[in-house]
Amino acid sequence: MPHTKFPVEVLTPEGEVWGDEVEMVSTKTTVGSIGILANHEPVLAMLEPTELRLYKTESEVVRFAQAEGYLQVAEGRALLLVEEAHAPSELDAGQLRERLQQAERELSEAGDDTERQRMALRDKRRWEAFLRVSG
Repeated sequence: MPHTKFPVEVLTPEGEVWGDEVEMVSTKTTVGSIGILANHEPVLAMLEPTELRLYKTESEVVRFAQAEGYLQVAEGRALLLVEEAHAPSELDAGQLRERLQQAERELSEAGDDTERQRMALRDKRRWEAFLRVSG
């Protein structure tokens, strides 16, 4: 049974990555996974790095490696503002492993510098999520 479609935009600092109508959005917020259908109640949430799934239909799913950002659902539409969003085919697993190792080194060298720890941990979570999406 088809679901009602609604407009979704995925934006990064470089511009629009994706924009179309979907039946459902599946992503991860700081408090857990969320699925958005048409006519969802308004939501404003912080997003965690994960696999973003945009269901055009039950069998047609557009996937992205999504970095941290924000989700806004209001007035029958969804807007995802994220630091990065990449199709799985754009990801280089070798390069992601190198970035993950660098983030792990930064984390271990951060010492008592809480800001450096926070940034390294953010990067570590991002590259781990991107590696999972690269499959």
